[in-house]
Amino acid sequence: MKKACAFIIIMVLAVFLAGSGCTEKMSPTPASNNSGNEFEGQKLTVCSGAGLIKPMNELIGNFENETGADIEVRYGGSAEIFGFLTSKECDVFIPGDYHYTEQAMERNYVLNDSVENLTRHIPVIAVPAGNPANISKLEDLAKPGVKLALGDPNGPAIGRVAEKICTKAGILPEVQNNTIVKTATVNQLLIYLTSGDADAAIIWEDMANWSEASGKIKVIPIPEKQNKIQTIPTAVSTYAEDPKLAEAFNTYIAGDEAKAIWEKWGFEPCSS
Repeated sequence: MKKACAFIIIMVLAVFLAGSGCTEKMSPTPASNNSGNEFEGQKLTVCSGAGLIKPMNELIGNFENETGADIEVRYGGSAEIFGFLTSKECDVFIPGDYHYTEQAMERNYVLNDSVENLTRHIPVIAVPAGNPANISKLEDLAKPGVKLALGDPNGPAIGRVAEKICTKAGILPEVQNNTIVKTATVNQLLIYLTSGDADAAIIWEDMANWSEASGKIKVIPIPEKQNKIQTIPTAVSTYAEDPKLAEAFNTYIAGDEAKAIWEKWGFEPCSS
């Protein structure tokens, strides 16, 4: 009987202690500690120009860590990701050229007041290390026998921009005759340069910072009066499944914290 009473007393004390401050170490973590994970488990689809892959991978990773969001990113030529946008398969749209965002604004595919300018996108001439064709200026791309790799004007933004640069310089017919390949993405141009299959290409200046290009290519600037410097924008799709999350990401990649990452990868952030 005494043992039974002792057992009852112990159980009563256990129940009492469970409801008291003695169980403080077992209590849930205060909600304020999770305030940064406001988008925990929520999904977002980002469509980005392939030339932005280096900074975007880092920015997306940081945003996921800070907010708990789950981001799917689709990289491609600007024309390709514009197709994702029109098919309503894109929450945040980041092409390599403002031209595509203007088209999206005109057709009501993006929220006009969400458009943010991120960085400048500067075209340059790139040649393999050693510069076998002795390219020193834009006009040299028109010399007979030069093998060129260029972006497809209907694919990556750099293709459309390169065509405009060559047209402005009056060398487009000769450049077209020298072109051995037109690529679907700007990233593929590096392959032709580093393999020695092309003597020159027009790429974005920031790509010279990629590990794939290190020591393998030489960059030749295009004078500003001959160049077509672009602006990289970001915008929230009209059809975003989670507008609040899309707007948060859109704001983050245009913010002060993101600028250091853009600069790290060779981009020149736009002024606030």
